[in-house]
Amino acid sequence: MVSRLMEAAQAEGIDALASLEDRITRAVQVVTKLRQENEDIRQKLTTLEQELDSAKAERDEAQAASAAFHKEHGDLEQKVLRLSEELDDLRGERKQVKSRIEKLLSQLDLLSAS
Repeated sequence: MVSRLMEAAQAEGIDALASLEDRITRAVQVVTKLRQENEDIRQKLTTLEQELDSAKAERDEAQAASAAFHKEHGDLEQKVLRLSEELDDLRGERKQVKSRIEKLLSQLDLLSAS
């Protein structure tokens, strides 16, 4: 009877030890999996940070190009306005020259007629 009790106690101890060993093995597997997932997430974060930096650089380049375009557009608008005014002035001068030539021609006609 004593030997059966000892055998039962040993079997119970072995079962408890096997259960503890199984739980420790599962815990190690969970920790290993979590570490791998953590490393994967860190790599993804690094990649996303690099993509974000790249997108920011592209945005800054686009903003700089847009600012340059707007400045150039403003400069061109000023040139167009200046050239339009100059064209109006030249048209006015042409009218004056034409009028003076017509007067000179009419005076020449008067001289020819006399």
